[in-house]
Parts: sequence; structure tokens; C-alpha cells
Amino acid sequence: MPDRDSHRIELRVDRFVRERLQPASVVATASVALAAWEAPDEPVPFEEVPHDAFTPFRVGTSWGKPWGTTWFEVSGTVPVDWDAGAEDIELKMDLGFSLTQPGFQAEGLVWSPEGVILKALEPFNDYVRLGVRPGDPFRVYVEAASNPDIGAGFIDFRPSGLGRKSAASSDALYALRQVELLHRDPEVGELIADVWTLRGLAKELPEGSPRRAAILTALDEMVDVVDPTDVSGTASTGRAALAGALASPAAATAHTVYAVGHAHIDSAWLWPVRETIRKCARTFSNVLDLMEQDPDFTFACSSAQQFAWIRDGYPKLFERVRARVLEGRFIPVGGMWVESDTNMPGGEALVRQFIEGHRFFFDEFGLECREVWLPDSFGHSGALPQIARAAGADSFLTQKLSWNEVNQFPHHTFLWEGIDGTRIFTHFPPVDTYSAVLSGGELAHAERNFRDKGHANTSLVPFGFGDGGGGPTREMIAAARRTRSLEGSPRVLLSTPSAFFDDAKRELAVPAVWVGELYLEFHRGTYTSQARTKRGNRRSEHLLHEAELWAATATVRTGADYPYEQLEAAWRLVLLQQFHDILPGSSIGWVHDQAVQNYERIADALEGIITTAIAVLTGEDGSSEELRLDGAELRLNGAPVPVDGVPAFGFAPMPDHTPVPIIETDTGYTIDNGVLRVVLDSAGLVTSLLDVAADREVVPPGQRLGILQLFQDTPTTWDAWDIDVSYRASGSDLIDTDSVSIVTLADGTSALRTIRTVGSSTVIAQTISLGAGSNAVDYETRIDWRERQRMLKLAFPVDVHADAAASEIQFGHIVRPTHTNTSWDLARFETPAHRWVHVGEEGFGVGVANDSTYGHDITRHARSGGGTYSVVRQTLLRAPLFPDPEADQGEHTLRTAIVVGDIGEAMRQGYRLNIPVREVVGVASDRTAPLARSDRENVVVETVKLAEDRTGDVVIRLYEARGARSTATIRFGFPFATVRETDLFEREVAASVLTAGAREVTVDMRPFQLMTLRVTRG
Repeated sequence: MPDRDSHRIELRVDRFVRERLQPASVVATASVALAAWEAPDEPVPFEEVPHDAFTPFRVGTSWGKPWGTTWFEVSGTVPVDWDAGAEDIELKMDLGFSLTQPGFQAEGLVWSPEGVILKALEPFNDYVRLGVRPGDPFRVYVEAASNPDIGAGFIDFRPSGLGRKSAASSDALYALRQVELLHRDPEVGELIADVWTLRGLAKELPEGSPRRAAILTALDEMVDVVDPTDVSGTASTGRAALAGALASPAAATAHTVYAVGHAHIDSAWLWPVRETIRKCARTFSNVLDLMEQDPDFTFACSSAQQFAWIRDGYPKLFERVRARVLEGRFIPVGGMWVESDTNMPGGEALVRQFIEGHRFFFDEFGLECREVWLPDSFGHSGALPQIARAAGADSFLTQKLSWNEVNQFPHHTFLWEGIDGTRIFTHFPPVDTYSAVLSGGELAHAERNFRDKGHANTSLVPFGFGDGGGGPTREMIAAARRTRSLEGSPRVLLSTPSAFFDDAKRELAVPAVWVGELYLEFHRGTYTSQARTKRGNRRSEHLLHEAELWAATATVRTGADYPYEQLEAAWRLVLLQQFHDILPGSSIGWVHDQAVQNYERIADALEGIITTAIAVLTGEDGSSEELRLDGAELRLNGAPVPVDGVPAFGFAPMPDHTPVPIIETDTGYTIDNGVLRVVLDSAGLVTSLLDVAADREVVPPGQRLGILQLFQDTPTTWDAWDIDVSYRASGSDLIDTDSVSIVTLADGTSALRTIRTVGSSTVIAQTISLGAGSNAVDYETRIDWRERQRMLKLAFPVDVHADAAASEIQFGHIVRPTHTNTSWDLARFETPAHRWVHVGEEGFGVGVANDSTYGHDITRHARSGGGTYSVVRQTLLRAPLFPDPEADQGEHTLRTAIVVGDIGEAMRQGYRLNIPVREVVGVASDRTAPLARSDRENVVVETVKLAEDRTGDVVIRLYEARGARSTATIRFGFPFATVRETDLFEREVAASVLTAGAREVTVDMRPFQLMTLRVTRG
């Protein structure tokens, strides 16, 4: 077929569908009665809607202030002369939708007068089946949310004042365009679906393809045989003209797609959490409506939190969901509390994501999830395979790596190996979206893009509108039906995640292996944006660690009540806020304002638990006279490593405090504690840092430590998400000072304080100090940040020749190159770390620890006199304008320590900054002795708590921290009957623990191994 004929047919068919078929899909319309009531503030439940307050409303009228809710009452009677069954009568309602995207705007939820949710109304899903027949009356209520479209198509990322309800105007955002009762013509609808599938397939076939020519010929014939003046009467004839083209089966070698219904619902993003709860109700109701129409349709849904919201807020809807779950069609996946970020949550927090998610799914549905489901999270920690496997998962799905800027990931189905050697079967859908519509273009892309051809030939396609929810539509299911076996297209099977993974594992017997993290070459700014949210997360994680430790100790020692409910509530709120658009800092201001408020409430609750437990432990009626320090000031260390002379999980009396003096010289200042000698210039910058014992200088020739650097930060797209490497061309060092002075801190420590002003508004106060006997120089940076689209870094050039740097991640660390030999190295120019990073040579190293910073960049540079030196930089603050134009404005305090020593020293300083020693007045006794401790510094007891099943058993979680095989003795501060190794859910697994005595066990651990022990008290 000549190209000009093909083009003519395509134009002819497209116009015929647009001008003839689509209008003919509606046989008749009827008007309805309409009234409205606007909620004065926040949404109200259906039961509280004042039905006597509704007033008449007209189509074309504006409605909906930003973040408002308007209830519409729609009523009428189906015309008696309609020749239609109930399945063909629908209410269509256009709230004022923009068709540029499926979500991010107005949405509606349709209720019956009895308070039963029927379905949602959304831009590409704007109907609801009423279940009425000709002559029947009807009445429904539509809960319409006037959410602003803050993304506006994600074209120019302009700042919006609509991201905080308190700052938004009260002007109406939408105008009601259409409310009508429709009589649909199902046969015309089927014809439109036939044409859509074939037309989409033809676009993907080669110009000279016989198959393409046959499809276009059939489409041309369809236009010939359908009477434009009687489309309804001739639609069947048109379908017959296309039947042959649709009946031609797929080739034997066609790629097979497992199509899984899906609706990625961001737990907060460009809307607050309260709106996500309503989005879940809308999406779940859409899915249930489709399940009533199609018995083969299944839907996969992650995030136990979202199910819990529906259970608690929409109990009738939840019971309908439960019935479909038990039927195997509404499928909980992932096994996590939310689809969390995995770069920044701490190790125990990632464990609790699985524990809380698993507990909910098992308690509510009796199910355990075999897969991890994180399609949209921004890269994945190398610790995740081990954590996932310990949670019973054997498969992992992600999609976001398709956004890589530089390198294409080499596989779509593979084994992913974590830092400890654990492997998990992993799939990365080649369709490159988690919100497919099953178009010909998407299916063809999945087949062409699949990178494991020759070894495997199947992939998974999550289909359904996502991000803002909505889910699959009947049109998508119609497309799946037509492509089950269609020549020129991949085979499409409506299926389930478990069926896909089972078949994929059988098909690919020897998968390729990818080792280490799954680094996303994009969204690198998420390690830094919204510093208050990140600080709140870090502080909450460590307060939870302490609360569980001291509460468990109080329970074991004294029989005090263990605060199960309070700890669970705190954990679940922390886990929610680790969602991959909250903790990464990529949500609207309203979300982050609420997050900070939540962290404050969490801190108050946990400090109360900690204070109560410590008071019980250090009360005046302690036993063991030899340990008593009556009425003395004590220091308690909640960290699993010694801190400032206090043993791990232990106590010590207050020491005599002799501050290290700061000596002012003609050229600057000197601080010398006998371990380190620090020389600073008149600008407060370190010109020399000497390891006294080793006689080793840390500062490279001609360099200075602790330089604040300011950069332009205007990424090409996705402001809060991205840092572009081009920022490096714009940097300036902040050398000039307003003042430099010697001050005394609250604890008596002498410190050097510098004040700098950036521009006309940003003030940075930095104090530098060195404790007695310490091998770490402490920096406290207080910033009143008033910059816009700027980025602040803190730089430490160190005289260490290293081609790689170690960065702490969950339960260990990862080593990343600091050179740029390959494109993979070059793209990794900003990286996440937890409490510390470290660069080292044989026998010497330097670490940089922090109390709330995640973003780092570590590079190597030519050294004066030969060799190279390393520069470790922390990314302290950013100031993006989208989606929150006020991001990070205001005051911040960040703490840093530069430590001379090995990785173990960096680890200890990281714990010191994050779990400060507590000072209390009380009595030290055997009550305050540690419940558990390790005799090897690299085998770390990370968590001490009571068992989730409330039996009173003690659970400890430990890990090998240095990447070395180790045998360690774990000593318990109480007699025990049994010690068992368990999975994350505290169920016994094949034991590798050897009981060595009445109060200790010996454990053999491989590098970076995570282990959970359950101890039944004797």
C-alpha cells in the first residue's frame, strides 16, 4: 500500500471516529435536577451532610474554591421511551475537567441516598452506572473535590501559591460543564474499541508491512460499510469488517505481557494526606465497579496504610474490598506500610515498613505478600534485598530506573544482589510506565525495549491511571481483550503479579545479576529538599530506638507496662511520612507543614515514654548497693556503641568537665586536645588538622576545611527533585565573615563562632569545637535561610588518596567510586548517605558524620606535590520553587563532625551525633545494665524491643557493620530460657545461633548480615 494511501486512510478513519462514531455512542440524553451545598471548610462525611441546605445549581456555574468540597444532588427520572437495559443507562458529569492529564484536578465520589459509594468521577472516567431502567426515578450525591491542578501538565514548573490551603485564594477553580443522563449504545462503543486497538497497532508497524496494509484496508472498509446517518444500525456491520483483522493471531514468538490492573496513588504529593484518603475511596470504588462488570479483571494495590484509611473511614467500602481480596481479585501487594523511599529511611524503619504492612495484610486478609512493589521510588538502597528476603519476599518490582538521564539499565528481569550477598528476583517493566493504558504504542514499546530477549520473553505491565489515582477503565480492559492474541502485537494476558513472577522465574532459569544499589540517575535533589522533614524523620527514628530500648529495659527489670499502642502509633506515622514524595521533599508546602507538626507530636510522645522509663530505671529504690550512685547526675547512652566514655546502652557518672581551650594567635586560632591539633585562620577555616599520634596532616597543601559554598540551583525540570551537574559551574566560597569570636557553649565547651551574611538576608552562624580526648572536630551550622534557587554545601578537602568512598546505608555501608572512569560513575555525582561517609588509605582515613543530612558528593582532585586528595561535601540546603515556593525558608540547625580514624570511628561519631548521651539525676543500679550487648564492635545491636505478639519476649536486631565475617558473643542482662533466630516477623527460622552459657549466645555473621534474635526470658 503506497504511503499516501496509508495516510489518506488514517485521516479518514480518525475523522470518522471523531465526528461519527463517538457522537453515535450515545443514543439519547435526558436532563436532570441539580442542587449543591459547599462545605465551609474541611470535608465532612456523608452522614454529616446537611441535605436540607442544598440550593439549586445550574450547569455552567462556577464552583469550588481551592481544596474545597462541594456536594451536588443529582436527581431525575429515566425517560420511559428509552429502549435500554440498566447496563446502558449512565449519569455523565463533567466537573470542569482538563483533559491534558488524568488526575491532579477536580474529582468526584458518587453516593447513593443510603450512603453507599457507587463510583468516582474523573477526567477520563466521567460516568456512573445507576442500575435504573426506563421509568425509574433516581437520586445520587456527588462529593466533588476542587483540588487545584498544581502540576499544570508539568511543562514549566512555575511556583504556585495554591500548595498551602491557608495561602490560597477563595476564587472558584472550576465550572460545571455537563450533567446528563445517557443512554449508551454498547455496540457502537465496542466498534470504537475495535478501531482504537487496530489503529494503534497500525501506527507501530513498519510502513511496508503486509499486516499494516491489511489493518488499514479493514479500517477503510469499516468506514465504507457504516452508514454515517445510521451508525447505531450499522455498527455491527462495521465490526464484521474488522473481525478478520482482529482474529489474526499473534506470532508464536510474540512477547507476552502480563497486564495487571493498578493505580499508583501517591500517599501525599500535590495534595495533602487527607485528600489521598478520598482518592483511595474513589479509586477503590472504580475498581469494584469494574469487577462487577468483568469477572476476569484483577487489581493489584500496595500500601497497607491506604487499606487502613479505607477500613477506618469507609467501613462499608472496605467490606466490599475485603470480599474481593478473599476472592483473589483485589490483590494486596508489596507488603509494606507505604511505598516508601528506600534511600533515606533508617534500617529499622525499613524493617518496620514490612512488619507493619505484613501485620495489617495478615490480620485483615490472612495474606502474606511475596513481592516488594515500589514502581515509583527514587532509586533503591543496596540493603533492600536482604531486608526484603527477611520479610519473606522473593520478588521485587520497580519502574523508575527508566528515568535515568545517562545510562540505560541493562536488564529488565534479573537477580539483584545486595551488600550482604542476598539476591532477589527483580523485574523492571519495559513498558516504562506504571500507569499504562494498554495502547498499541505502549505494547510495542514494551516488546522493543525488553533487554533480555533471547533468554526471556515476558514482562509485566501495570495498567490504570496513577499518581493521583483513578485506576483502570473499561476502555483499558477492552483493549486487553482485543490484544490477547493479535498479529503484530505482544500477547496481553489479564493476570496477577504472582502469576507473572512464577512464570518469569520458570522462563529465565539463569538470570543476570546486578550487584549493589539501584541508583536513579535523576531526582538527586530529593536527598536534600525540605530539610525540616528530613531532620524530623532522622530524629523520630532515633527517638523510637531509644523509646523501645528504655521501655523494654524498664519492663524486663521492673515489670513496668510496655507502651505497645503508643509505639505502634508513632511508628506508623513515621512510616507514612517516609512515603516517596514526603521524606524526599517533593510535595506541596501543606504536606511538609503537616509533616513537621507530626514530628513535633511524635517527639513529645516519645520523650514522654523515654522519661518515664528512665525514671523507673533510676528511681531511688534500686538494688545492688555496689552500683548505687544516689542522687548523682548520670549519663545514659542509648547508642549501641560507646559514646563519650559511656558504654553502649549503659550509664556512667558525670565526668569532670575540662574544656579544651582555644588559643588566639596572630594569624588565627589553635585548638589542641592532645589527639588532634586544629589550626584555623582569621576567617574561621581550618588550615591544619593534625593527627598527633600518627603525625599525619589531614588538610591537603593549599586547602582549607569547613568551607561553606553557595551554588545556583536551577534544574532543567522537576525543581524539588533534581540537581543538575551544571550547578558546579556556578559555585562561590563563603569566606568573608561578619565576626569571629571565642564563645562558651551551654555545656561549658569552648568554641569558635563565625557569623556570615549571604546577600542581604541569609545569616549563617557556625561554631567549631573540639572535645577533650576526641578525634572529631564538631561543626554546628545555624542558618536563617532566605535564598531562592540556591544550594548550600559544606566542603571538607582531606589529604586522602582514595578511588572510592564508603557511605553508611541501612545495616552497613556501600562503597562508591570517586572517579569518573565510566558513564555510570559520572552520573553518580550526588549520592545519599545516612549518618556518615568515609574516605581512606591503608591505615589512615577521615570520616564526615552528620545529624540530619543525606545528600553528599565526594570527589578526587590533583594534589599539589603529586597524587590526589579527596573532597567530601555535605549538601545542607536547597531552595526550589516547585512545588513549594517556600521550601526551606527560615531557620535550620545542622551538626557535622569531621573524624580522623577508620570506618568504625566514623560510625561511632555518627551514633554520637544522632543519639546524644542523656543527662539525668537518679540512682544507677543493675536495673540500668544493658539488656543486650555485643563483644565485637563490628557486630552492632541496633534494636532492643519487646516482641510484636506481646508475649513479653525480648527481640534484638543486630548487624555486621564493617563488611567482615565475624563471630560475636551477645550477652544478655537477664536469664533466658531460649534464644531463637527469626525472620523480621519474629518467627523462627533455621538457627545459626549457638547457646554458650546462661546469659549469652555466640553468633556467626557474614559481612553486613542482618539478624533478628527472639529471647524468651527465663
